[in-house]
Amino acid sequence: MNSAPNSSLPVGLTHQKSTFLDISKLLEATKWVDGLSGKEVETLSRYLRLCTADEGTVIVREGSTDAYLCLLVDGKVNVVKEGESGAPKELGSIGPGKTFGEMSLIDGERRSASVVAEERSTLVVLTGDGFSRLSLEVPRLGLKVLFKISKLLSQRLRQTSGALVDRLGG
Repeated sequence: MNSAPNSSLPVGLTHQKSTFLDISKLLEATKWVDGLSGKEVETLSRYLRLCTADEGTVIVREGSTDAYLCLLVDGKVNVVKEGESGAPKELGSIGPGKTFGEMSLIDGERRSASVVAEERSTLVVLTGDGFSRLSLEVPRLGLKVLFKISKLLSQRLRQTSGALVDRLGG
């Protein structure tokens, strides 16, 4: 098993030298790995990269086809979508312990929004190549990660549906 994913990191992110144990400790401090054993967290950490993004860095660019998921460990990021007029509209912000970018790992489609670092941020990144390798080399853990992503997407769809109904006045 390799110690790090082979694919390149998203433009703008700076890779931080770290061991899988460093990443494991960061993961265990979040709720994202709830339901995984300590051994599974260590194994998953071998497929992840620790990165930083300076304030103003575009971590995810709307329309790009890069596939990677980010878990925000420290800092704050804003989700921004280009409006009909072309002007950016802020959809919300994301704080530590939350993920973004997971849809790209599942569907491979273009990014639906941009994510910009509001302040210097630390992230753990799972690239598409890292996820593919995880799924091939440790399929049971890959499936657990896939279920975790699916549950998150389902929860977000429910929230969006509820917000839409509220906005439509129903």
